[in-house]
Amino acid sequence: MEFLVTNYAPIMFAGLIVFLLLGFPVAFSLGAAGLMFGFIGIELNVFPSSVMAWLPQRLIGIMANDTLLAVPFFTLMGLILERSGMAEDLLDTVGQVFGPIRGGLALAVIFVGALLAATTGVVAASVISMGLISLPIMLRYGYDRRLASGVIAASGTLAQIIPPSLVLILMADQLGKSVGDMYKGAFIPGFMLMGLYVVWVAFLAIFKPKLVPALPVEARIYRESNGNAGYTSLIVVMGLSTIVAIFLASHMADIHTWWEGKLVTDVATDEKIVTAMCGGTFIAFVIASINRVFKLGLLSKLAERVTFVLIPPLLLIFLVLGTIFLGIATPTEGGAMGAMAALIMGFARRRLNMTLLKQALGSTTKLASFVMFIMIGATTFSLVFQAADGPKWVEHLLTSLPGGQAGFLIVVNVMIFFLAFFLDYFELSFIVVPLLGPVAEKMGIDLIWFGVLLAVNMQTSFMHPPFGFALFFLRSVAPDKQYVDRVTHKVIEPVTTMQIYKGAVPFVLIQLVMVGVLIAFPGIVTGALDKPVVVDMQKIDEQMMNQLGDHDGGYGADNPFATPDVPADAGAAGATPAPAAEGYGSDDPAKALQDSLGTAPAAESK
Repeated sequence: MEFLVTNYAPIMFAGLIVFLLLGFPVAFSLGAAGLMFGFIGIELNVFPSSVMAWLPQRLIGIMANDTLLAVPFFTLMGLILERSGMAEDLLDTVGQVFGPIRGGLALAVIFVGALLAATTGVVAASVISMGLISLPIMLRYGYDRRLASGVIAASGTLAQIIPPSLVLILMADQLGKSVGDMYKGAFIPGFMLMGLYVVWVAFLAIFKPKLVPALPVEARIYRESNGNAGYTSLIVVMGLSTIVAIFLASHMADIHTWWEGKLVTDVATDEKIVTAMCGGTFIAFVIASINRVFKLGLLSKLAERVTFVLIPPLLLIFLVLGTIFLGIATPTEGGAMGAMAALIMGFARRRLNMTLLKQALGSTTKLASFVMFIMIGATTFSLVFQAADGPKWVEHLLTSLPGGQAGFLIVVNVMIFFLAFFLDYFELSFIVVPLLGPVAEKMGIDLIWFGVLLAVNMQTSFMHPPFGFALFFLRSVAPDKQYVDRVTHKVIEPVTTMQIYKGAVPFVLIQLVMVGVLIAFPGIVTGALDKPVVVDMQKIDEQMMNQLGDHDGGYGADNPFATPDVPADAGAAGATPAPAAEGYGSDDPAKALQDSLGTAPAAESK
């Protein structure tokens, strides 16, 4: 019995693993393990019975958490955009732009995947949309099945790391950090990961050109009457937009100085990128609108199509991420604005009706309920686990690892990588992250960087053969039987499950490379964050002392803090003694003032 009491925390964690291995849903496994070990722990006097009385307050706290409102908002926004046909238009247009080069369709899938990630934040919606739209086209024109499957699945998982990612919301909540800071930290790594995907496709285009053929001439539908492809005007518009974007990025501090009326010398990188992108986008929209209204004929069909198809999602990105990064809106408010803007876009395009809206609302409700049930189960388990000193057990286990911070990070990332074979990011966020966060903070690790690092690692959970959810999503829409292509009238062979698994492996390795890059260069994440404000309490004390007293540290007659004169026999007469014990008569005036104002304890704890 003594062994059971002494090792109650590791036994409890092992009990949770048993529940999961038995096949029970994660939410119910967490809740059942928490309640069962809670009542057993009370009987064994491991902790007092009052522990279970705290549970209702914890559960009410979950329901009162405003941050979690961003989850249904962003989910609804993504589902509405997916059902309004935006993904189809983007893939069609961007595919026409990159089609003439080898690997162009794969590059189009990557760029559209990044755009969908920045507007939807839902992996399932991105993978299924691109699987339905782009996979048949890539098979039609001779793309390697493994590459086509891998690039679609990997591009869809960019929604895991590029804001407004749902996993970043949950990560911020579990680590006790701001969602806005988590978005800022993940912004650059997300697009760096997209860049690594592009590099891989470009490598194959150079050394394995047969795997990634170019789009044939007859498949390029946006052509001028003289047969010209129309790239000249597109390049001109992009050039003007780029010039405006670079100008805005380089003069962002001057713009802030003019707007705020005070000198601003430093602006966050993510803010520069979002604002510059929106400025360049606005210029392109103005040019295309003037050309269409006045029928100037300055832009080709391709340039006009690209401009009007890309503008709505880019404006939505600015509405959501721009307002969050600029500090105008919280992530919850940004999600609400994004959902409303998606509704307006859907109805304006006449691609959204009440039936599709009901489907989107139903799916959003299911996902939000799923998250809520897991959080309730995780809270129940963590309450009992903490009462049994589980965090101390985890801390001793991880801090005793050799190598300090480096050893801790290596072990944690290896553990997350292998757990991702069996658990998705929801489960990892609610089970593992609350145990690792306090240990990382005690070891001096920045929690924003730590959260982004874990999010990139968890992204592999969608790509792991054979359990990756992105692979399951793609398998559900990939052809599993022979069929006759409706354009070329050729017989297309099916895509096998093994081809999907093999195609995912290179992109899993790329994701692991990104994990290594973030460990080696943490500034990629922390450099995008606002600089912390450092308060020098000693200088503040000195300034207050200079204002309250003379240079000798005495108190003048006009000082409101001055001690009134007390007769020498006040103690004998029963009068109230002068508060010298409280610090006013102390030899150290600064300490006396701290003690009187109650600032000393706060300074020590800080």
